[in-house]
Amino acid sequence: MESTSVQYSFSGHDTFPFRYPWLKKGYDAVQEDTGVFVRDDAITTLGVGKNMVRSIRHWCLASSVLEENEGGGLKSSALGDLLLADDGLDPYLEDPATLWVLHWEIASCRRRAATWFWTFSHFHEPEFTREALFSALFKWTQTLPGKQVADSSLKRDVEVFLRTYVPSRQSRGDIAEDSIDCPLIELGLITQPTGSQTYRFRRGAQQTLPDGILLYGVLSFWEAFAPNAETLAIQDIARQPGSPGRLFKIDESSLVERLENIEKLTDGVLSYGETAGLRQLYRRGERLDPHTALADAYAAGGKR
Repeated sequence: MESTSVQYSFSGHDTFPFRYPWLKKGYDAVQEDTGVFVRDDAITTLGVGKNMVRSIRHWCLASSVLEENEGGGLKSSALGDLLLADDGLDPYLEDPATLWVLHWEIASCRRRAATWFWTFSHFHEPEFTREALFSALFKWTQTLPGKQVADSSLKRDVEVFLRTYVPSRQSRGDIAEDSIDCPLIELGLITQPTGSQTYRFRRGAQQTLPDGILLYGVLSFWEAFAPNAETLAIQDIARQPGSPGRLFKIDESSLVERLENIEKLTDGVLSYGETAGLRQLYRRGERLDPHTALADAYAAGGKR
């Protein structure tokens, strides 16, 4: 999945993690005006400050609910319509399953959320400090082609990354608007013990991750990693950069347990098998569209 042609970005969020209303706010605004984010009155239309206008645009693109159109403006994506339309699956992010979907999209987005992608896909330390994460990320950026990323940009990106998943510790003098947490903290993917400077990935069975959302991740990964293959090794689903195992932080044994039931979940289109010690998924006949699988997951109540 890695490519030297990928353009990595470590900015665009203007130091803000996204907030609950932002994706719907950005999605709705683009339905009315595809150029809303470059208008002088965007702060009035969106009801936020100038920096937040840029941040909303960034997160709508990073989460794949909006996409750029040929004219330089923005338009809603298929995923955005599916989730955030007024009659969509979850326009106000009320279902925890939606947070897993948004996490998947953002952590998959190397172009706009490089720190998110790299940390979940390549940073394997179970415990780490902010400084250790920055140091490892900096070393990786040294291997990228093009202009070197400024230290200050990387430090800001690491800070926003951590605030995406870890609750803020509001001080008495903090402004309330600046301390609103990101919805993705509810996933509990990264924790910070009270009084500690150390962070931890919460890797495990991920009981709050519905099977249907895991299937969405598997299908999306399959399309990106090996679109023409009729089989996909469980090892790749568990360990490849950008894989469900990496991005969802689900351990391999739990992943296997979930995927053993995939034939029933997909009405036989996908099945799990083990031959000569090689564990694989098999794809038969018509291919499942990830968005169709996503809609089916919500129709089933998003439950396991």
